[in-house]
Amino acid sequence: MIFVGDGALLRRAVAHAAAQGYPVDLVCCEDPQDAGGAQHLRVPAPDGINAHADALAQACTDGIVWSLNNRRIFRAPLLSRGLRILNIHNGLLPRHRGLPSVAVLFALLNGEHEYGATLHEVDAGIDTGRVLAEHRFPIAPDARHFQVMLRGVRACQTLFEETLPAVAAGAALPPTPPPAGPTSYYGTRALARLADHRDHPAYAAATDLGPFAAHAPELAAAIATAMPAD
Repeated sequence: MIFVGDGALLRRAVAHAAAQGYPVDLVCCEDPQDAGGAQHLRVPAPDGINAHADALAQACTDGIVWSLNNRRIFRAPLLSRGLRILNIHNGLLPRHRGLPSVAVLFALLNGEHEYGATLHEVDAGIDTGRVLAEHRFPIAPDARHFQVMLRGVRACQTLFEETLPAVAAGAALPPTPPPAGPTSYYGTRALARLADHRDHPAYAAATDLGPFAAHAPELAAAIATAMPAD
């Protein structure tokens, strides 16, 4: 199997798969340390994973590609190479499509009571493939952005570890709950009117990025821009 992504979530997934005896054929990421000693292909985010379609197809021994903490978009010709590409998404689909950091922001502003992680098949859209499994958790009334993000990351890791055996075996996964609400997409464009929400009672909690500020530069910049002038 091949892994595509970056950071601690990717490293943990690669280490777990290797420890469980699954083949780790290639890790596509920017930092070679994230590959955990496995064969590494440097692919900076969000650049050209699709330019390496032939290399991935040749390297993959079981036809499975995992995407974790990954901002690279899978397109042609990679989608036509017969690989089963699966993404672990920080958020419940289809309600929380797009950037997890932005989705968490609006989940708190919208007063949502539930968040989580989703395993889905990758198709030509963005977070639109068939949902295979979920790991849900409640949002506490006093939850802050960084706390929900951290629980989301942990949910992603748990979901990967729970579903890895079935995916590797080609077995069916248990039925998933009904979709979590209407389809919504949260990209950088959703931040254009962030200042309009400054008076929202949940604004302080929703914009408290804590240690995740360094990992969400677009959101951090939008929050700084939305601050009232002195």
